[in-house]
Amino acid sequence: MTPHTADHAEPSSESMGIFGRFLSVWVGLAIIAGILLGQFAPALPQALAAYEVAQVSIPVAILIWGMIFPMMVQIDFSALMNVRKQPKGLMITTCVNWLIKPFSMFAISWFFLVVLFRPFIPEALAYEYLAGAILLGAAPCTAMVFVWSYLTRGDAAYTLVQVALNDLIMLFAFAPIVVLLLGISNIPVPWDTVALSVVLYIVIPLAAGYLTRISIIKNKGQDWFDQVFLPKIGSVTPIALIITLVLLFAFQGDVILANPLHIALIAVPLIIQTVLIFLLAYYWAKSWKVPHNIAAPGAMIGASNFFELAVAAAIALFGLQSGAALATVVGVLVEVPLMLALVRYANRTRGQFA
Repeated sequence: MTPHTADHAEPSSESMGIFGRFLSVWVGLAIIAGILLGQFAPALPQALAAYEVAQVSIPVAILIWGMIFPMMVQIDFSALMNVRKQPKGLMITTCVNWLIKPFSMFAISWFFLVVLFRPFIPEALAYEYLAGAILLGAAPCTAMVFVWSYLTRGDAAYTLVQVALNDLIMLFAFAPIVVLLLGISNIPVPWDTVALSVVLYIVIPLAAGYLTRISIIKNKGQDWFDQVFLPKIGSVTPIALIITLVLLFAFQGDVILANPLHIALIAVPLIIQTVLIFLLAYYWAKSWKVPHNIAAPGAMIGASNFFELAVAAAIALFGLQSGAALATVVGVLVEVPLMLALVRYANRTRGQFA
Protein backbone atom coordinates (compact mmCIF):
# COMPACT_ATOMS: atom_id res chain seq x y z
CA MET A 1 0.00 0.00 0.00
CA THR A 2 1.69 3.16 -1.08
CA PRO A 3 1.26 6.36 0.88
CA HIS A 4 -0.66 9.17 -0.73
CA THR A 5 -1.43 12.73 0.07
CA ALA A 6 -5.13 13.20 0.67
CA ASP A 7 -6.46 16.50 -0.57
CA HIS A 8 -10.17 15.87 -0.72
CA ALA A 9 -12.61 16.56 2.06
CA GLU A 10 -13.65 13.17 3.23
CA PRO A 11 -11.38 10.18 2.63
CA SER A 12 -13.23 6.93 2.25
CA SER A 13 -12.48 3.32 3.04
CA GLU A 14 -12.81 2.77 -0.71
CA SER A 15 -9.12 3.76 -0.91
CA MET A 16 -8.18 0.61 0.95
CA GLY A 17 -9.09 -1.64 -1.93
CA ILE A 18 -11.37 -4.65 -1.75
CA PHE A 19 -8.93 -6.75 0.27
CA GLY A 20 -8.23 -4.12 2.91
CA ARG A 21 -11.85 -3.10 3.33
CA PHE A 22 -13.04 -6.68 3.77
CA LEU A 23 -9.97 -8.14 5.49
CA SER A 24 -12.01 -9.51 8.37
CA VAL A 25 -14.35 -11.19 5.86
CA TRP A 26 -11.41 -12.84 4.07
CA VAL A 27 -9.99 -13.98 7.39
CA GLY A 28 -13.38 -15.43 8.31
CA LEU A 29 -13.55 -17.30 5.01
CA ALA A 30 -9.98 -18.54 5.56
CA ILE A 31 -11.05 -19.84 8.96
CA ILE A 32 -13.94 -21.76 7.42
CA ALA A 33 -11.81 -23.09 4.55
CA GLY A 34 -9.01 -24.11 6.90
CA ILE A 35 -11.32 -25.92 9.30
CA LEU A 36 -12.98 -27.78 6.42
CA LEU A 37 -9.58 -28.69 4.99
CA GLY A 38 -8.39 -29.97 8.35
CA GLN A 39 -11.53 -32.04 8.84
CA PHE A 40 -11.89 -33.53 5.38
CA ALA A 41 -8.37 -33.49 3.89
CA PRO A 42 -5.93 -33.41 6.85
CA ALA A 43 -3.17 -35.13 4.85
CA LEU A 44 -2.54 -32.02 2.71
CA PRO A 45 -1.54 -29.52 5.46
CA GLN A 46 0.34 -32.26 7.30
CA ALA A 47 2.33 -33.06 4.17
CA LEU A 48 3.24 -29.40 3.67
CA ALA A 49 4.25 -29.01 7.31
CA ALA A 50 6.58 -32.01 6.97
CA TYR A 51 9.06 -30.08 4.81
CA GLU A 52 11.26 -28.61 7.55
CA VAL A 53 14.85 -27.40 7.82
CA ALA A 54 16.16 -26.56 11.31
CA GLN A 55 12.55 -26.67 12.62
CA VAL A 56 11.48 -24.13 10.00
CA SER A 57 8.62 -25.17 7.72
CA ILE A 58 9.79 -24.29 4.21
CA PRO A 59 6.28 -23.83 2.67
CA VAL A 60 5.19 -21.67 5.59
CA ALA A 61 8.43 -19.66 5.49
CA ILE A 62 7.87 -18.93 1.78
CA LEU A 63 4.32 -17.80 2.50
CA ILE A 64 5.48 -15.59 5.35
CA TRP A 65 8.13 -13.95 3.18
CA GLY A 66 5.38 -13.40 0.64
CA MET A 67 3.39 -11.56 3.31
CA ILE A 68 6.23 -9.42 4.62
CA PHE A 69 8.50 -8.59 1.67
CA PRO A 70 5.95 -6.43 -0.26
CA MET A 71 5.58 -4.33 2.87
CA MET A 72 9.29 -4.00 3.55
CA VAL A 73 10.01 -2.90 -0.02
CA GLN A 74 7.79 0.16 0.55
CA ILE A 75 9.90 1.51 3.40
CA ASP A 76 11.89 4.56 2.36
CA PHE A 77 14.78 4.84 4.82
CA SER A 78 15.92 8.06 3.17
CA ALA A 79 12.88 9.59 4.87
CA LEU A 80 14.84 9.41 8.11
CA MET A 81 16.72 12.47 6.87
CA ASN A 82 13.59 14.37 7.91
CA VAL A 83 13.83 13.07 11.46
CA ARG A 84 14.17 16.61 12.84
CA LYS A 85 10.77 17.59 11.49
CA GLN A 86 8.19 17.64 14.30
CA PRO A 87 10.40 15.82 16.88
CA LYS A 88 7.50 15.69 19.35
CA GLY A 89 5.56 13.39 17.03
CA LEU A 90 8.48 11.00 16.72
CA MET A 91 9.06 11.04 20.47
CA ILE A 92 5.43 10.14 21.18
CA THR A 93 5.38 7.35 18.59
CA THR A 94 8.65 5.86 19.80
CA CYS A 95 7.75 5.99 23.49
CA VAL A 96 4.27 4.55 23.00
CA ASN A 97 5.38 1.78 20.65
CA TRP A 98 8.43 0.59 22.57
CA LEU A 99 8.14 1.73 26.18
CA ILE A 100 4.39 1.36 26.75
CA LYS A 101 2.56 -0.77 24.18
CA PRO A 102 4.33 -4.15 24.66
CA PHE A 103 3.95 -3.96 28.43
CA SER A 104 0.34 -2.75 28.44
CA MET A 105 -0.53 -5.56 26.01
CA PHE A 106 1.10 -8.04 28.39
CA ALA A 107 -0.67 -6.64 31.47
CA ILE A 108 -4.14 -6.37 29.90
CA SER A 109 -3.93 -9.78 28.20
CA TRP A 110 -2.58 -11.48 31.32
CA PHE A 111 -5.42 -10.05 33.44
CA PHE A 112 -8.16 -11.14 31.05
CA LEU A 113 -6.83 -14.41 29.65
CA VAL A 114 -5.10 -15.83 32.71
CA VAL A 115 -7.10 -14.32 35.59
CA LEU A 116 -10.57 -13.11 34.60
CA PHE A 117 -11.30 -15.81 32.01
CA ARG A 118 -9.81 -18.64 34.07
CA PRO A 119 -13.19 -20.46 34.34
CA PHE A 120 -13.42 -20.60 30.54
CA ILE A 121 -9.84 -21.19 29.35
CA PRO A 122 -7.52 -23.96 30.65
CA GLU A 123 -4.41 -22.45 32.23
CA ALA A 124 -1.89 -23.93 29.77
CA LEU A 125 -3.91 -22.71 26.80
CA ALA A 126 -4.38 -19.28 28.38
CA TYR A 127 -0.61 -18.84 28.51
CA GLU A 128 -0.35 -19.82 24.85
CA TYR A 129 -2.91 -17.15 23.99
CA LEU A 130 -0.93 -14.71 26.14
CA ALA A 131 2.21 -15.51 24.15
CA GLY A 132 0.38 -14.61 20.93
CA ALA A 133 -0.78 -11.32 22.44
CA ILE A 134 2.79 -10.53 23.50
CA LEU A 135 3.99 -11.05 19.93
CA LEU A 136 1.29 -8.69 18.65
CA GLY A 137 2.19 -6.05 21.22
CA ALA A 138 5.88 -6.11 20.32
CA ALA A 139 5.26 -5.49 16.59
CA PRO A 140 3.94 -2.00 15.71
CA CYS A 141 2.23 -1.52 12.37
CA THR A 142 4.39 -1.23 9.25
CA ALA A 143 2.13 -1.32 6.19
CA MET A 144 -1.55 -0.71 6.94
CA VAL A 145 -0.61 2.52 8.72
CA PHE A 146 -0.15 4.10 5.27
CA VAL A 147 -3.85 3.48 4.67
CA TRP A 148 -4.84 4.82 8.10
CA SER A 149 -2.66 7.89 7.45
CA TYR A 150 -4.38 8.50 4.13
CA LEU A 151 -7.87 8.09 5.58
CA THR A 152 -7.11 10.63 8.32
CA ARG A 153 -5.47 13.06 5.86
CA GLY A 154 -2.10 12.42 7.49
CA ASP A 155 1.25 13.83 6.43
CA ALA A 156 2.42 11.03 4.10
CA ALA A 157 6.11 11.98 4.21
CA TYR A 158 6.12 12.15 7.99
CA THR A 159 4.33 8.80 8.24
CA LEU A 160 7.21 7.35 6.23
CA VAL A 161 9.65 8.72 8.81
CA GLN A 162 7.65 7.19 11.67
CA VAL A 163 7.45 3.79 9.97
CA ALA A 164 11.12 3.74 8.95
CA LEU A 165 12.22 4.58 12.48
CA ASN A 166 9.97 1.88 13.93
CA ASP A 167 11.38 -0.71 11.56
CA LEU A 168 14.95 0.13 12.56
CA ILE A 169 14.07 -0.09 16.26
CA MET A 170 12.25 -3.37 15.65
CA LEU A 171 15.48 -4.93 14.38
CA PHE A 172 17.02 -4.56 17.83
CA ALA A 173 14.08 -4.37 20.25
CA PHE A 174 11.62 -7.03 19.09
CA ALA A 175 13.54 -10.09 20.29
CA PRO A 176 14.60 -8.76 23.73
CA ILE A 177 11.08 -7.50 24.51
CA VAL A 178 9.47 -10.77 23.43
CA VAL A 179 11.94 -12.87 25.44
CA LEU A 180 11.53 -10.62 28.50
CA LEU A 181 7.73 -10.77 28.51
CA LEU A 182 7.57 -14.46 27.70
CA GLY A 183 10.01 -15.04 30.56
CA ILE A 184 7.87 -13.04 32.97
CA SER A 185 4.96 -15.23 31.86
CA ASN A 186 6.99 -18.39 32.56
CA ILE A 187 6.76 -19.34 28.88
CA PRO A 188 10.15 -20.82 27.98
CA VAL A 189 11.47 -19.76 24.59
CA PRO A 190 15.13 -20.28 23.67
CA TRP A 191 17.02 -17.22 22.49
CA ASP A 192 18.26 -19.03 19.38
CA THR A 193 14.69 -19.66 18.22
CA VAL A 194 13.73 -16.01 18.68
CA ALA A 195 16.94 -14.84 17.01
CA LEU A 196 16.30 -17.13 14.04
CA SER A 197 12.77 -15.71 13.71
CA VAL A 198 14.11 -12.14 13.73
CA VAL A 199 16.69 -12.97 11.06
CA LEU A 200 14.22 -14.86 8.87
CA TYR A 201 11.24 -12.58 9.18
CA ILE A 202 12.70 -9.12 9.85
CA VAL A 203 16.35 -8.85 8.82
CA ILE A 204 16.18 -10.78 5.54
CA PRO A 205 12.91 -9.26 4.21
CA LEU A 206 13.98 -5.77 5.32
CA ALA A 207 17.38 -6.05 3.62
CA ALA A 208 15.86 -7.62 0.52
CA GLY A 209 13.18 -4.94 0.39
CA TYR A 210 15.72 -2.13 0.74
CA LEU A 211 18.03 -3.53 -1.94
CA THR A 212 15.12 -4.21 -4.29
CA ARG A 213 13.75 -0.72 -3.78
CA ILE A 214 16.98 1.15 -4.51
CA SER A 215 17.79 -1.12 -7.47
CA ILE A 216 14.41 -0.64 -9.15
CA ILE A 217 14.31 3.09 -8.54
CA LYS A 218 17.85 3.43 -9.90
CA ASN A 219 17.08 1.47 -13.07
CA LYS A 220 13.40 2.22 -13.68
CA GLY A 221 12.72 5.42 -11.77
CA GLN A 222 10.47 6.37 -8.85
CA ASP A 223 7.32 6.66 -10.96
CA TRP A 224 7.68 3.12 -12.35
CA PHE A 225 8.34 1.80 -8.85
CA ASP A 226 5.25 3.52 -7.41
CA GLN A 227 2.84 3.04 -10.29
CA VAL A 228 3.85 -0.33 -11.77
CA PHE A 229 5.95 -2.40 -9.37
CA LEU A 230 4.11 -1.75 -6.11
CA PRO A 231 0.62 -2.46 -7.50
CA LYS A 232 1.87 -5.73 -9.02
CA ILE A 233 3.66 -6.99 -5.94
CA GLY A 234 0.92 -5.73 -3.64
CA SER A 235 -1.31 -8.69 -4.47
CA VAL A 236 1.31 -11.12 -3.13
CA THR A 237 0.71 -10.16 0.50
CA PRO A 238 -3.05 -10.88 0.68
CA ILE A 239 -2.67 -14.15 -1.24
CA ALA A 240 0.16 -15.35 1.02
CA LEU A 241 -1.69 -14.22 4.13
CA ILE A 242 -4.89 -16.05 3.25
CA ILE A 243 -3.09 -19.29 2.30
CA THR A 244 -1.12 -19.13 5.56
CA LEU A 245 -4.32 -18.66 7.55
CA VAL A 246 -6.00 -21.56 5.76
CA LEU A 247 -3.08 -23.80 6.74
CA LEU A 248 -3.09 -22.48 10.29
CA PHE A 249 -6.79 -23.15 10.74
CA ALA A 250 -6.48 -26.56 9.12
CA PHE A 251 -4.41 -27.43 12.19
CA GLN A 252 -6.48 -25.33 14.60
CA GLY A 253 -9.86 -26.66 13.49
CA ASP A 254 -10.33 -29.15 16.30
CA VAL A 255 -9.48 -26.52 18.93
CA ILE A 256 -11.87 -23.99 17.44
CA LEU A 257 -14.73 -26.44 17.05
CA ALA A 258 -14.27 -27.52 20.66
CA ASN A 259 -13.90 -23.95 22.02
CA PRO A 260 -15.56 -21.36 19.74
CA LEU A 261 -15.96 -19.06 22.74
CA HIS A 262 -12.19 -18.67 22.90
CA ILE A 263 -12.12 -16.51 19.76
CA ALA A 264 -14.36 -13.93 21.44
CA LEU A 265 -12.45 -14.12 24.72
CA ILE A 266 -9.10 -13.54 23.02
CA ALA A 267 -10.55 -10.55 21.18
CA VAL A 268 -11.54 -8.74 24.40
CA PRO A 269 -8.06 -7.73 25.64
CA LEU A 270 -6.88 -7.05 22.08
CA ILE A 271 -9.72 -4.58 21.52
CA ILE A 272 -9.17 -2.85 24.87
CA GLN A 273 -5.43 -2.57 24.22
CA THR A 274 -5.96 -1.11 20.75
CA VAL A 275 -8.36 1.60 21.91
CA LEU A 276 -6.27 2.43 24.98
CA ILE A 277 -3.02 2.88 23.03
CA PHE A 278 -4.73 4.96 20.36
CA LEU A 279 -6.27 7.33 22.91
CA LEU A 280 -3.01 7.62 24.84
CA ALA A 281 -0.93 8.57 21.79
CA TYR A 282 -3.66 10.71 20.23
CA TYR A 283 -4.32 12.88 23.26
CA TRP A 284 -0.67 13.00 24.28
CA ALA A 285 -0.05 14.54 20.86
CA LYS A 286 -2.96 16.94 21.37
CA SER A 287 -1.56 18.08 24.72
CA TRP A 288 1.81 18.74 23.08
CA LYS A 289 0.11 20.68 20.26
CA VAL A 290 1.23 18.26 17.56
CA PRO A 291 -0.72 18.85 14.30
CA HIS A 292 -3.56 16.45 13.57
CA ASN A 293 -1.98 15.23 10.32
CA ILE A 294 0.93 13.87 12.40
CA ALA A 295 -0.94 12.96 15.59
CA ALA A 296 -3.55 10.73 13.92
CA PRO A 297 -1.14 8.50 11.93
CA GLY A 298 1.19 8.33 14.94
CA ALA A 299 -1.63 7.06 17.13
CA MET A 300 -2.61 4.57 14.41
CA ILE A 301 0.92 3.11 14.30
CA GLY A 302 0.77 2.30 18.00
CA ALA A 303 -2.82 1.08 17.97
CA SER A 304 -2.44 -1.33 15.06
CA ASN A 305 -0.03 -4.24 14.77
CA PHE A 306 2.41 -5.74 12.29
CA PHE A 307 0.24 -8.85 12.44
CA GLU A 308 2.08 -10.56 9.58
CA LEU A 309 5.25 -10.57 11.67
CA ALA A 310 3.34 -11.66 14.78
CA VAL A 311 1.76 -14.58 12.90
CA ALA A 312 5.17 -15.53 11.49
CA ALA A 313 6.88 -15.41 14.87
CA ALA A 314 4.08 -17.37 16.57
CA ILE A 315 4.30 -20.12 13.97
CA ALA A 316 8.12 -20.20 14.14
CA LEU A 317 8.25 -20.23 17.96
CA PHE A 318 5.23 -22.32 18.88
CA GLY A 319 3.99 -24.04 15.72
CA LEU A 320 0.95 -23.88 13.45
CA GLN A 321 -1.17 -25.76 15.99
CA SER A 322 -0.37 -23.49 18.93
CA GLY A 323 -2.68 -21.22 20.86
CA ALA A 324 -0.17 -18.43 20.26
CA ALA A 325 -0.68 -18.68 16.50
CA LEU A 326 -4.45 -18.66 16.99
CA ALA A 327 -4.26 -15.53 19.15
CA THR A 328 -2.29 -13.62 16.51
CA VAL A 329 -4.91 -14.51 13.91
CA VAL A 330 -7.67 -13.19 16.16
CA GLY A 331 -5.65 -9.97 16.08
CA VAL A 332 -5.97 -9.98 12.28
CA LEU A 333 -9.70 -10.66 12.55
CA VAL A 334 -10.50 -7.69 14.79
CA GLU A 335 -7.97 -5.13 13.58
CA VAL A 336 -9.50 -3.70 10.40
CA PRO A 337 -13.05 -2.94 11.62
CA LEU A 338 -11.67 -1.55 14.87
CA MET A 339 -9.07 0.63 13.12
CA LEU A 340 -11.72 1.95 10.71
CA ALA A 341 -13.78 2.97 13.75
CA LEU A 342 -10.75 4.81 15.16
CA VAL A 343 -10.21 6.49 11.78
CA ARG A 344 -13.76 7.82 11.93
CA TYR A 345 -13.17 9.01 15.49
CA ALA A 346 -9.96 10.79 14.48
CA ASN A 347 -11.72 12.51 11.58
CA ARG A 348 -14.59 13.64 13.80
CA THR A 349 -12.23 15.09 16.41
CA ARG A 350 -9.87 16.84 13.96
CA GLY A 351 -11.24 20.21 15.10
CA GLN A 352 -9.88 19.69 18.62
CA PHE A 353 -6.33 20.11 17.32
CA ALA A 354 -4.79 23.52 16.83
